[in-house]
Amino acid sequence: MVEPADTRRSTTEMSNTMSLLIKGASVLGAEPTDVYVEEGVIREIGSLTATAEAADEVVDASGLVLLPGLVDLHTHLRQPGREDAETVATGAAAAAAGGYTAVLAMANTSPVTDTAEAAVSVWELGREAGLADVFPVGAVTKGLGGEELAELSLMNRSRAGVKVFSDDGRCVSDPRVMRRALEYVKSFGGVISQHSQDPSLAPYGSACCHEGELSGRLGLPGWPGVAEEVIVARDVMLARHTGSRVHVAHASTAGTVEVLRWAKAQAEKDGSWAVTAEVTPHHLLLTTDLLSGYDPTFKVNPPLRPAEDVEALREALADGTIDAVATDHAPHARQDKEHAFVDAAFGMLGLEESLSVVSTVMVSSGLLDWAGVARVMSSTPARIAGLEGHGRPVAVGEPANLTLVDPAATYVVDRDRSLSLSRNNPWHDRKLTGRVVSTYLRGEQTYAGQAVAP
Repeated sequence: MVEPADTRRSTTEMSNTMSLLIKGASVLGAEPTDVYVEEGVIREIGSLTATAEAADEVVDASGLVLLPGLVDLHTHLRQPGREDAETVATGAAAAAAGGYTAVLAMANTSPVTDTAEAAVSVWELGREAGLADVFPVGAVTKGLGGEELAELSLMNRSRAGVKVFSDDGRCVSDPRVMRRALEYVKSFGGVISQHSQDPSLAPYGSACCHEGELSGRLGLPGWPGVAEEVIVARDVMLARHTGSRVHVAHASTAGTVEVLRWAKAQAEKDGSWAVTAEVTPHHLLLTTDLLSGYDPTFKVNPPLRPAEDVEALREALADGTIDAVATDHAPHARQDKEHAFVDAAFGMLGLEESLSVVSTVMVSSGLLDWAGVARVMSSTPARIAGLEGHGRPVAVGEPANLTLVDPAATYVVDRDRSLSLSRNNPWHDRKLTGRVVSTYLRGEQTYAGQAVAP
């Protein structure tokens, strides 16, 4: 069983005085080299035989790929309010096991993260855990009600420094409210991350299966792709009108990809506004066919889509139309998932296996190389969120936020090994390729794993 290196140290307690030499690592999949870390910063890169004698710790990384620490734009950590499903500490442990050094915690907690005080509380819990930097996402509207803007500026000016805002789980469906939010965050360089779901086309809570032949045959309420696409189209036009930034959360359809391609081309010509998008690991691999068994593990919002949508999403991630992979890690206690499909909670775990899924789907197929993985799982997410110190190149003078990956490792996922408190793991019993071996946050090891026999 794999365990976190140390769940007791807070970020502020990390001394960063230990020196570390990572020997023979393939940085972004290139030729093997050595990387020397001291006081949380990369000091030397190259053939460093002499340095080995001075290092406090030497790691043999032969055959391993070294990436910048991963950054997740979309994580549900459930605290406060649902600590039976996840806490910031357990979520951070799962993040470290997945190679993440920074995660953005969504606002749909109880109470909602819609004030500066609430945002700072989540941020401080992340610092206490010390396993990954936790950045709160602020709600766009008070109580996720979709009517009155939350304390956007105050959250931004707080110690948490909130830059990303989302009512995720619900769409900011009123175009006037969305316009005001885009105008407001423009003043401090923020971004609105939209859960694109027109509730008149896909009602909250009931729509739960991609609308098509399968939903009709199973008798499940349909969630048509157009319910996502019309909101994406509207929001990119609002971003253009306001000269602001919109981010499309968990893109799931080929139609959304078409809208994004058009919007990005227009934004590039203009230069005064921007649209970015993310895709989840489960939308890159799983299809709506899995719902035929009514297994609530596979109930997610937006729903799993047909194979043609999955293919379009993979191509869009490879060519840059979709900017990032984000997990939408959504832990649920057993009593919320173990129901009839229509009554079960929406969501899946994602943090621990996300890198492996991307490796299996994108790297093994040649759609991405390891430099591409670093782009979509580290540098671009960090840029979208405005995070300093994360998503940086593996280069001298940069913070030692690093992830070591065994690209050849194959393993079968066992949900009972998860560091999350929850077990709604869609990858259970699935064989994946590529596995996180170690994670370092500013030079301190936050996860130490080992290969598990397939």
